Amino acid sequence: MNSSKHTELANHAWSVADLLRGDYKQSDYGKVILPFTVLRRLECVLAPTREKVAEIAEQHKDSGIDPDRFLRRASGHSFYNRSRLTLKKIAEDPQSAAMNLQVYVGAFSDNAQGVLERFEFAQQIKRLDSAGLLYKVIGKFTDLDLRPEVVPNHNMGYIFEELIRRFAEQSNETAGEHFTPREVIQLMVRLLVAPDGDALQLPGAVRTVLDPACGTGGMLSAMDDLITEFNKDATVEVYGQELNPESWAICRSDLMIKGQDPENIAFGNSFSDDGHARKTFDYMLANPPFGVEWKKVKDEVEHEHKALGEAGRFGAGLPRINDGSLLFLQHMISKMKPVDVNGGGGSRLAIVFNGSPLFTGAAGSGESEIRRWILENDWLEGIVALPDQLFYNTGISTYFWILTNRKSPDHKGKVVLLDARDQWQKMRKSLGDKRKQLGSDHIATVVKLYGEAPAVADNTEHPLHSKVKVFRNEDFGYQRITVERPLKLHFEVTEETLTALEASKPIQKLPQAAALADAFKTLMGTSWGTKQEAWLALKDAVVQAGGTWPTGAPFNKALREVVGVRDLQGEVQLVKGEPEPDSELRDYENVALGQDVEAYLAQEVHPHVPDAWVDHSKTKIGYEIPFTRHFYVYEPPRPLAEIDAELKALEAEIQALLGEVTSGS
Repeated sequence: MNSSKHTELANHAWSVADLLRGDYKQSDYGKVILPFTVLRRLECVLAPTREKVAEIAEQHKDSGIDPDRFLRRASGHSFYNRSRLTLKKIAEDPQSAAMNLQVYVGAFSDNAQGVLERFEFAQQIKRLDSAGLLYKVIGKFTDLDLRPEVVPNHNMGYIFEELIRRFAEQSNETAGEHFTPREVIQLMVRLLVAPDGDALQLPGAVRTVLDPACGTGGMLSAMDDLITEFNKDATVEVYGQELNPESWAICRSDLMIKGQDPENIAFGNSFSDDGHARKTFDYMLANPPFGVEWKKVKDEVEHEHKALGEAGRFGAGLPRINDGSLLFLQHMISKMKPVDVNGGGGSRLAIVFNGSPLFTGAAGSGESEIRRWILENDWLEGIVALPDQLFYNTGISTYFWILTNRKSPDHKGKVVLLDARDQWQKMRKSLGDKRKQLGSDHIATVVKLYGEAPAVADNTEHPLHSKVKVFRNEDFGYQRITVERPLKLHFEVTEETLTALEASKPIQKLPQAAALADAFKTLMGTSWGTKQEAWLALKDAVVQAGGTWPTGAPFNKALREVVGVRDLQGEVQLVKGEPEPDSELRDYENVALGQDVEAYLAQEVHPHVPDAWVDHSKTKIGYEIPFTRHFYVYEPPRPLAEIDAELKALEAEIQALLGEVTSGS
């Protein structure tokens, strides 16, 4: 089925909007169209066995035996409908449409009813009936041919995605929160599965797949398709979790129709209510929403972080509250299968991120600690930079992170960075922020390049050598050092000194505060090079004025703040015989992990500030992945002569145009 057919069927379903206009707001159209499309799809799938199921249901009506098992077998699916009603029959009786539709929906098996309940379908039935629109809407959908032989499951996904995209446009939501472009998914799943091609072809292969932010289930469907492409007899069990009720319902109905267990799709927030706790999976993949805060589940996440530590999902660290992307990654890592002593088991996972998780957060921050945990455990296999304007809801650059706990020997201790930002083709028509797409050739090129990355990185003659770089894990680490310089002061009494004296709370608390101020006035304009000289002169002035000199560390500290003036040529202040650091001159440097810090100080800092030193007690280890910097190519500015010639040509063109205007007038 081609894309024009998808659009045609989606248009048919969306044409119901013409009936709803006036009684429904535009943003509510999807609340009617989506559940009716699901209902019509379920009806078309069950049509061949409808009569047989109805007969068996009639036979067991008063038997006292639960006929669920018999009805499932009769329908040929994991769901069924016991009624002989159809949408067409219901539409033909407008007066009883609401009652008959409720009976019809109530005759579905519990799992199918659960899907429709997430759409709040019963409320829509009442609302449509009150507006006199119900039988008309039903009539529209009876003409929509969604039989599996006409619209295969894979293609049905495209129709749902197109409807959701339109729904999102009408309600000012972002379609990308619900699904990912299919060609992006194709690249993602191929990068994820490609290294396991041989293992997947073994007889009896069974693989489990999880998407913890599954939307309408596009990624799960693609993984199922690809694994069975390698081995048509393979068993693929898909699992997911989704927070949006409409997306959850569509994903669940898709699994029911395909014969997968719909109970594998959990509803709710993956962080606060893990629908697959204590389960592990062979493959995991996700496209979590970019830059979405996790404030709503803050208490639950922080409790798990503190109470369970590394035994929980978020032991490595917590990112800032306005972006939960790295929480999804930790959640997925917690579900990796362990690797056995023979190298078997293990998992592979892929996740879509924007640029933020690469570098956001200084050393010691939650983000940096998460990156450190991943790299020091040697789980990060590679990062692939994608073209911008590839997603429906954002035009920014995006990246695939690919992780595994069973790296091949040539990848151990290393990370592949692959720049695929130039692998795209322009779309004929933009969809939201999506103006570019990946062609099949682009997908093949990237998958091949990723698979050969170590060899390509070593081969300077390879045409795509510049697009691949391989680094050691520790290359992304650094030491965040604190460079201190001594506090140097000279001392003086000025108008500013007296003003500061009056503002100093520790001094003003003293009973002799006023006397101190009067005594200091006698030294107006005096300055001293050392603290000892200053204190001696100030003390003499106070005593001569008949006052007493206060004692104690708080007074001495406050007095130094008042009369001390920073001076690079001044006296070095000491604490217990050691230079006191000047907080205003404090600086920070990032030194490569493994590099000798003192050697760095001598080479890079001392030529400029010879008295600097490193406070090793404040050194922190950080990790960041400056992807763009590693692929930066310097482009020299255009020659001045070329720019000058262009300006002169433009000037001449402007003069000629002005000449035409003046001569014409």
